[in-house]
Amino acid sequence: MHVLLTNDDGISAPGLQALENAVTQLGWQYTIVAPATEQSQCGHRVTTHQHLRVEPLGENRHAVHGTPADCVRLALFALGLKPDLVLSGVNAGGNMGQDIVISGTVAAAREAAYHGIRSMALSHYMIREIEVDWQRTATWMAEIVRETHAQDHARSTFWNINIPHLPTDQTALPPRIPSHPARSPLNVSYRKEENGYAYSASYASRPRDPGSDVETCFSGKVSVSLLHV
Repeated sequence: MHVLLTNDDGISAPGLQALENAVTQLGWQYTIVAPATEQSQCGHRVTTHQHLRVEPLGENRHAVHGTPADCVRLALFALGLKPDLVLSGVNAGGNMGQDIVISGTVAAAREAAYHGIRSMALSHYMIREIEVDWQRTATWMAEIVRETHAQDHARSTFWNINIPHLPTDQTALPPRIPSHPARSPLNVSYRKEENGYAYSASYASRPRDPGSDVETCFSGKVSVSLLHV
């Protein structure tokens, strides 16, 4: 079992380290091909009109000066990797509903699915007042990935998974709930400032459509969505 790991928060992000830890717990081999710098909310942008620089950072670890989708393309078509599974994350923040088309994390998993490779986008919803336990995240993700990878699904699909942010004393993995992407649009608001308009909408106040990924994750459960390319 060989896994390609990537993300959109950058190769030094703690979420990617947690994902590396999770795959290690599963005993799987892996290669990291991730952006050299943060590429959050870049969507499915790819680089085709300029050179992409790749920095080797040790055995099986490559930093790409490009987007998450670039990382998957380079891994498959320039670096010669043939992964059985592509894991993108763990994103520091949820990727649900309308986030799905914005997210670089999801784009990496989608790019893999376009090429017929099983893939998952993995994200951690964040509540500012609660400490992030990345070790617990790694343990949860190991179980979630193992469980999800064992499920059959069509070739042109991929998984989008969001875990809730629970107090650090809650160690048990929450229930995994099949959910559809929320259809209600994000709340959008701006605050006028001296230099222009600053985005000021509250992510936590977004609509919780019944049965959606937002409702599931915001209520303390793991949202599991099977998406089509």
